[in-house]
Amino acid sequence: MAIYPKRITGLRLNLNHDETQLRAAVCAAFGVADAQLLGMQVFRRAFDARKKSGITLVYTIDAELSVPVAYGEPVPDVAYKFVTQAKAPPARRPVVIGTGPCGIFAALVLAQMGFAPIILERGKVVRQRTKDTWGLWRRGVLNPESNVQFGEGGAGTFSDGKLYSQIKDPRHLGRKVLTEFVKAGAPEEILYVAKPHIGTFRLVGMVETMRAGIEALGGEYRFGCKVTDIEITEGQVRAVVLESGERIETGHVVLAVGHSARDTFAMLHQRGVFMEAKPFSVGFRIEHPQSMIDQHRFGAFAGNPILGAADYKLVHHAGNGRSVYSFCMCPGGTVVAATSEPGRVVTNGMSQYSRNERNANAGIVVGITPADYPGDVLAGVEFQRRWESAAYAAGGGTYAAPGQLVGDFIAGRASTAFGEVLPSYKPGVHLTDLAPTLPDYAIAAIREALPAFEKQIRGFSRPDAVLTGVETRTSSPVRITRGQDFCSLSTRGLYPAGEGAGYAGGILSAGVDGIKVAEAVGLSLTGG
Repeated sequence: MAIYPKRITGLRLNLNHDETQLRAAVCAAFGVADAQLLGMQVFRRAFDARKKSGITLVYTIDAELSVPVAYGEPVPDVAYKFVTQAKAPPARRPVVIGTGPCGIFAALVLAQMGFAPIILERGKVVRQRTKDTWGLWRRGVLNPESNVQFGEGGAGTFSDGKLYSQIKDPRHLGRKVLTEFVKAGAPEEILYVAKPHIGTFRLVGMVETMRAGIEALGGEYRFGCKVTDIEITEGQVRAVVLESGERIETGHVVLAVGHSARDTFAMLHQRGVFMEAKPFSVGFRIEHPQSMIDQHRFGAFAGNPILGAADYKLVHHAGNGRSVYSFCMCPGGTVVAATSEPGRVVTNGMSQYSRNERNANAGIVVGITPADYPGDVLAGVEFQRRWESAAYAAGGGTYAAPGQLVGDFIAGRASTAFGEVLPSYKPGVHLTDLAPTLPDYAIAAIREALPAFEKQIRGFSRPDAVLTGVETRTSSPVRITRGQDFCSLSTRGLYPAGEGAGYAGGILSAGVDGIKVAEAVGLSLTGG
């Protein structure tokens, strides 16, 4: 029997439909009888909540039909195809520095192509790293090499686990990322829901499974191995040098170090690797009751399991020329301590898969540019450190974070007591005046933005909503610039990748970038 694959997009059904209704709608759209629909798969499911009185689900369906039809689109081939394959592992194996999403996918694809990469991680395996991170959250004890920023899984491990991105992806590399995550234990729904996420606890097990898979393919993981130097001769990478003094010869280094590897940035700058200062953003975390956000977005449908916990996305262009926007919104999550350096406070947001914590939180951040921190290429790092140190002092010098109620922040007075909204940040929040913890122009812009956001979400500027400072690690303050061959502009064999190099912003885009860089390394090694 001939099979005719066809895709239909924009198929709308009511929120509470059943599978029989979905199948009937597919048949009606194609104009075929039920018996002529041999099979169907949901490729994407989103929801349209613009009308809270009638929220609908919007589907993309890939169908197999027994008859040809004019309606619909061809079903694209989204299967990943390797660009090359090694006949045998090279004598000088490629080295991947960092085990965040970018490093994991670079290592995975290199291993799948037969190149047996060496993977170096300054931090610890993910479960030990989790214990160290809890040490900061519960006891105020920081391990500078094992925390939210450093260790197996990267910063994305302690996040909402968002798996969507706005990057252009004509080769469907994002599908490769999602497929590998499902193989490693992620729920299959991430393959089709419009805004998939995983959550921290699930990510931990997935990272371990992916490590085992990479090792089974010949990859070699080495933890507690901090790279302190890269030997470069006549513009070509020759070796990496570890803090222990060990030297690993290689001609191909994937630099997937993350946006907080400040000492690595300094080493690369000293070595003459071409880098540029780039824009990033700074601000605070804001917390509201998740029920308030759900009610705003979904009305009577709030709490529906298909919709889950509601999110939001806000932007305001302030009168002083600054843009203020919500960043890394975490529905039903917590605000977490994300510093990696002693004597500094950094916040971030995190959710579990269930997203069932009491508060919603998001970064409310202000865009800045290199013009705001004049100096050399690493001036942005010092800019971040300045405000992280100010936050540490304002919080009382114990890794407690400085906090302020929104009503007090707008009025310019210090807060003294919490209202209904209680902060989730551990090891604790010290109420104060947040004005000294960010530049004046950022404070002014956020003060203007919060009442403006109230016009979009009722209750957003409620007086007892809580601001916690500071959020400074929104993205890397540098770009380690590369060419079309994915190599550093100045150094052959050095492949800057992911968030730390300025080429990604989130788990999915970092994973995709890791795949692209691995392909470039593989082609270089095979002469492709």
